[in-house]
Amino acid sequence: MSDGTIVAENAAATGAAEEPRPVNGTADAMEGRAVDAAIPDAAHSEPALGAPANSGYVRAESATPESSIDESGSAPAPHENSAEPSPPASRAGRNLPAALAVGFGLGLSLIAILLFVPKVFIAVAATGVGVATWEVAKRLREADVLVPRIPLIVGGQAVFWLGWPWGANGVAGAFATTTLICMVWRLFDHGLQTAPRNFLRDTAIAIFALAWIPLLASFATLLLLEPDGNLRVLTFMILVVCSDVGGYVAGVLFGRHPMVPAISPKKSWEGFCGSLVFSVIGGLLTVTLLLEANSMIGVVLGVGLVLVATVGDLIESQVKRELGIKDMGTLLPGHGGIMDRLDSMLPSAFVSWLVLSTLI
Repeated sequence: MSDGTIVAENAAATGAAEEPRPVNGTADAMEGRAVDAAIPDAAHSEPALGAPANSGYVRAESATPESSIDESGSAPAPHENSAEPSPPASRAGRNLPAALAVGFGLGLSLIAILLFVPKVFIAVAATGVGVATWEVAKRLREADVLVPRIPLIVGGQAVFWLGWPWGANGVAGAFATTTLICMVWRLFDHGLQTAPRNFLRDTAIAIFALAWIPLLASFATLLLLEPDGNLRVLTFMILVVCSDVGGYVAGVLFGRHPMVPAISPKKSWEGFCGSLVFSVIGGLLTVTLLLEANSMIGVVLGVGLVLVATVGDLIESQVKRELGIKDMGTLLPGHGGIMDRLDSMLPSAFVSWLVLSTLI
């Protein structure tokens, strides 16, 4: 067999390689989310913001160079010391042991804070919001989206903290004020003699980030200030974890049908159903046992949180696709950045506040 025939057969085999099976169907702490772990950060299906448009999807393919094929038609075995062994990864594309260790550590710490020193939760959550806002602003500026970082981060802290003394009025006032400051900051950040470039795009994205992170997170503060607020916050956090675990387990075991493959290839309808089952059961138990309220409120809350947690995860997946990145940060081993853990919790905080404040 000639070298040309061998190369052609090799290329055909590579092209026929099967796409990875969808794994998860909801916001999942341990999934690869928008891209496989095997695909480098730059290899995404959509071009990054500020980059030239690509006519097709970009995929990381593995191919054996023609020069490495011997006369027998097979590639030589790699040298045993040629590469370091990669860390173990789950089928969701993450380092599962590291993800579990970080998840359990954070979860136990937050439970202890909510049960024994609930007001400290505001400071801890504010720190997470600040780091997540910085991560997003950094990634945006790397893509040439010049959001005003200082007013976005400082104003975001005001949006989150002012819910403590003044409730929803403090949150709304801080949000409106920060929005105006971001507009003016971006308008004159190059001086009075230079017109800003992409002012409308950058300002709109800055306001989107302000609403996406600090504004939605502020409802956790408002929820904490309700009667038995620490138990209400604990309830919503438990349900988000139930949604994550249910989606992961059902997706890994039964995932066959992609949910929204154009945005998150690993999400499946089976995983979404698993999230619903786990979250509804968790809602029944927590609302009944922790909050001593009608069990049907737990069903409503469980279903609502699965819906918004899934949407929150998909929103971040699409943002990362457009930015051409895999994770927002690297602070949490096995998870990515802080924002990669908050994506499903942010809208869940709002829905939890809305449901529990209305029905209890």
